[in-house]
Amino acid sequence: MHQYLRAIGFSDKMTRKELDIMLKKMILENDRNDVVKQEDGSTFVEISKKFGPNIGITLCGEVDKDGFHQDYYFPYLEGEAVSTKEGLIIEQSGDGNTYSGACEDPRVGVTLIFYLQNAAALKRIKMQGDFRKKEQDTILTALSLEGKILLPVYQNSMQMAYERESASKRKDLLADARKGNEEAIESLTLEDMDTYSMISKRIQNEDVFSIVETFFMPYGMECDKYQILGRIMECQEIENEYTKEKLYQMTVECNDIVLKICINSKDLFGEPEIGRRFKGIVWLQGRVQF
Repeated sequence: MHQYLRAIGFSDKMTRKELDIMLKKMILENDRNDVVKQEDGSTFVEISKKFGPNIGITLCGEVDKDGFHQDYYFPYLEGEAVSTKEGLIIEQSGDGNTYSGACEDPRVGVTLIFYLQNAAALKRIKMQGDFRKKEQDTILTALSLEGKILLPVYQNSMQMAYERESASKRKDLLADARKGNEEAIESLTLEDMDTYSMISKRIQNEDVFSIVETFFMPYGMECDKYQILGRIMECQEIENEYTKEKLYQMTVECNDIVLKICINSKDLFGEPEIGRRFKGIVWLQGRVQF
């Protein structure tokens, strides 16, 4: 996760000493801290410091009579729009410190796995005995180290309306299929066969990205990394207040899921504009509204 410091404007690799100085300064000067008393009597602390609009670093650790003991830190990007309301499973990572969330969203067709930003809130809910798998509002964001801008696929108003209707119908069919509805499963199978036939014909004369408008698929061995292609709905250029590096923040719609993305301008090929498309590899994060 530390490599993604570059995505929020820390592209020059800091020495361990420089990083320690910055993290120690965060303990004294921060924008948000969340303190939770744990079952074993220890106190978990989550400290966040902003380094620009919606971006920053979160430092987590424990406090005892000897002071603060750092466990881990990670760069983050804040979002505003709720991306999914599906039921969640949250699991602790192998190192015992961080958490990952997972949900089945029929719009994507794969299990969405993300790095949980607000571990302190989860610990508090668990202490109260109020956490269970249920529908939760989750705000998804993503940091990227590699991306490019593609031109949009032209669609008139009738085509756009048809796409929205088809997406809504497919979402309902997927929900029914997950419940074991055989008619829904058969309809989806026939639809996939028609789609395959259409793509096989068009791919002979067209580029794949003029046929496929958006996609959202797992990337590599790490479960919270994805390769995405989505429409840019909002875009702004910002600056890291600490390093003065230029960054791009984009709100992207991908398979009907809306998420905010941040990328260093050094790592983005092309000029982002509303209506164009972003294609890149991202690290997915999520803030669950418990």
